[in-house]
Amino acid sequence: MKMENIPFGVTDWTSVEAVEVKGETGAGYWKTLDFNNIQVHMVEYSAGYLADHWCYKGHILLCMEGELNTELKDGRTFTLTPGMTYQVADDTIAHRSSTKNGAKLFIVD
Repeated sequence: MKMENIPFGVTDWTSVEAVEVKGETGAGYWKTLDFNNIQVHMVEYSAGYLADHWCYKGHILLCMEGELNTELKDGRTFTLTPGMTYQVADDTIAHRSSTKNGAKLFIVD
């Protein structure tokens, strides 16, 4: 990730419109800002959310609230709680998210 041509700015996430993205179960509410080749997201997953696909995109993800379960295609699983992160490069290993009680995340990709 190369960060260039991004002027200093402040974001009030309460003013960014959320887009609902349905999962296999539950839904995610994504607020997204684009900065050239970088996207920044504030995401809230509903209770019972399970992604409807395997993701191959690289991310740096911070769990801000709740608990996020991440399953890797090779069968490993990880649980993030507030203050924990994961990071994965593009096309490294497929992963998908779920949450029993909901989660709020900050994601850069």
